[in-house]
Amino acid sequence: MSIRTILFDLDGTLIDTNELIIASFQHTIEQYGSREYKREEILDFIGPPLKESLAKINPDQVEAMVDTYRKHNIENHNQYVKAYDGVVETIQKLKSAGFRLGIVTTKMRHTVTMGLELTNLDGLFETVVTLDDVTHAKPHPEPVQQALKTLDTAPSEAIMVGDNTHDIEAGQNAGTKTAGVAWTVKGREVLDRLHPDYMLEHMSELLDITGG
Repeated sequence: MSIRTILFDLDGTLIDTNELIIASFQHTIEQYGSREYKREEILDFIGPPLKESLAKINPDQVEAMVDTYRKHNIENHNQYVKAYDGVVETIQKLKSAGFRLGIVTTKMRHTVTMGLELTNLDGLFETVVTLDDVTHAKPHPEPVQQALKTLDTAPSEAIMVGDNTHDIEAGQNAGTKTAGVAWTVKGREVLDRLHPDYMLEHMSELLDITGG
């Protein structure tokens, strides 16, 4: 069965927010952490819901840390964030070709909207499922299933594209095809271990995979 719906993670997949996220974690750790964290350690915090990651740093101050992180993240957002090469053009072509497009992210809706507007991706997706919209975050299938329901698409007709193990596992758990992105900050080997159906070297490769 051919693909007619494409779901995307946002951070690290469509838009490059990695340095912003790392800087926001570093800023928060300086205030609440009991020690310095290496960049490699902070990379492990990228992907899961924010509270889950911050609880590993200081479980007694999670709410205050969330506020500190988000304030830094929003204030510094526009100087860091940009779309990855070829993303905007590829999404525009896929939409013009009639594909149903959605975003499935562990971010809150406010910062998702900021990122889409800044990178000229706003208005291109029919559904955006954020952390605000679900009970269970990725890798649970719920966010992917919710997007598929909104787009009236069977899992066998969809592909989930992402830069994190949570994205690939969520797609697999929901029964979709999956595609990892080789530009993941964690290194493509991390995704290769999960055997996604495809590994994208450039977003435009989706056009060949889907016939878009």
